[in-house]
Amino acid sequence: MLLIDGLGAELLDAHAEDAPVLSELRGHDRRDLHVGFPATTAAGLAAIGTGCRSGEHGMVGYTFHLPGAGVINALRWRPHPVSGADEDLRADYPPERMQPKPTTFQQAESAGVTVNVISGAEFTGSGLTRAVLRGGQYIGVHALGDLAAEVRTTILGGGFCYGYHGQLDMLGHLHGPGSLPWRMQLRQVDQLVESIVESLPPGGLLAVVADHGMVTVDDLVDIDEDDLLTSGVRAIGGEARARHVYVEHGAEEDVLATWQEKLGERAWVVSKDEAVEAGWFGDLVEDYVVDRIGDVIAAARGGTAIIRRSHEPMESMLIGHHGSLSTAEQLVPLVLAHR
Repeated sequence: MLLIDGLGAELLDAHAEDAPVLSELRGHDRRDLHVGFPATTAAGLAAIGTGCRSGEHGMVGYTFHLPGAGVINALRWRPHPVSGADEDLRADYPPERMQPKPTTFQQAESAGVTVNVISGAEFTGSGLTRAVLRGGQYIGVHALGDLAAEVRTTILGGGFCYGYHGQLDMLGHLHGPGSLPWRMQLRQVDQLVESIVESLPPGGLLAVVADHGMVTVDDLVDIDEDDLLTSGVRAIGGEARARHVYVEHGAEEDVLATWQEKLGERAWVVSKDEAVEAGWFGDLVEDYVVDRIGDVIAAARGGTAIIRRSHEPMESMLIGHHGSLSTAEQLVPLVLAHR
């Protein structure tokens, strides 16, 4: 399995000329997967790693409230927004305890299958890796070249191989999905896929998937500049297209009404109970996950981003975003190649 971070189905189809190998494999019988809410990397990788929706695995956002720790960044396993101390939370909040379900990799390993996880060297032993991708041998790589080399070497040895490439998502954030830098990176991804297909052993199967799509935003709502949006609010989580709003006790109805009025048609704004009842987080929400979900949830529509320039200056400058319920964010391709 090769996961290309940020490769939405609509984006791939719109730029098929930049990905001839992927497009030919995708063919006319296009198969798409629905990633669930929120459409973000922490939740998407957790879904791959556990086979569960976010209500079960508990990675309910890029950032979310963890009882006792406050709002944490799930990719860095540190408090959010980052303070001067930049505290590592892995010792006090072990990822294996925060996401206790056995991973698919652990289950495969227990069944006697050789498992290799090939991803960025910087993610070796990270909180998210330990939470949702534990099991098997982790092989850290630094660029597309050694990712391709390690995947080719590993699959010739048999067993199951999971590979991850994150630069397409990064360039989508910085320059916008569909921008020239993004398209040039997509061409590199297509060559990566071609090299893996060529190295598949007899009986081998390659599945190319993604964790979410992406949209370009052009309508910014800054929470930090609007006192009404922070009145009665104790913490903010999520990201610009999928916000968790944690509310002071007794202020739930007021905050919900204010956010609905202020955002109007720019976002779907619902209460926690409404989101859970509607299945946003899947058919089941585990007890230990409930408090991680915002009391109010805002999922952006159209080209809107709900930013925080004061608290999240880097994220607020990005051009491409994801997380919400649009098909551009929710649908990802399932591309299969057989030998």
